[in-house]
Amino acid sequence: MEKAIIYTSKGEMKVEFYYDDAPATVENFIKLAKSGFYDGLAFHRVIPNFVIQTGCPYSVDMSDRRVGTGGPGYTINCELDGEHQYHDRGVLSMAHAGRNTGGSQFFVCLNREHTKHLDRQHTCFGKVYEGLDIIDNIEQGDRIEKIVIE
Repeated sequence: MEKAIIYTSKGEMKVEFYYDDAPATVENFIKLAKSGFYDGLAFHRVIPNFVIQTGCPYSVDMSDRRVGTGGPGYTINCELDGEHQYHDRGVLSMAHAGRNTGGSQFFVCLNREHTKHLDRQHTCFGKVYEGLDIIDNIEQGDRIEKIVIE
């Protein structure tokens, strides 16, 4: 199964995917990553002890008032029924503006205590298995340099 390395301005995060839980979400993420969609995008939303969020194409220019509202030009459905649908430290989950409105924006959970209310509301599609220290160091405006699918 494919994995990913997310190269950031603060270091590398290695990710394993939840293919069994969220196959369409994983495939969407891989497609966007392989196309270079995420390259250069900023972590536009950083909330300590909660999440770091990225994937908005407008975040190339953090002064753009639309930062946080963009996507790939289409939406995907939520996948909420699998056994890994809980928001724990290091989990990657799809951001959305209401059920079935996700596309490219995703967040990484910083802990379980403050994210458990998101369970079965947002699609968990992977987890950082190496580089967890990096997620703690990400600040608003830090960038994804590239994502490599292995």
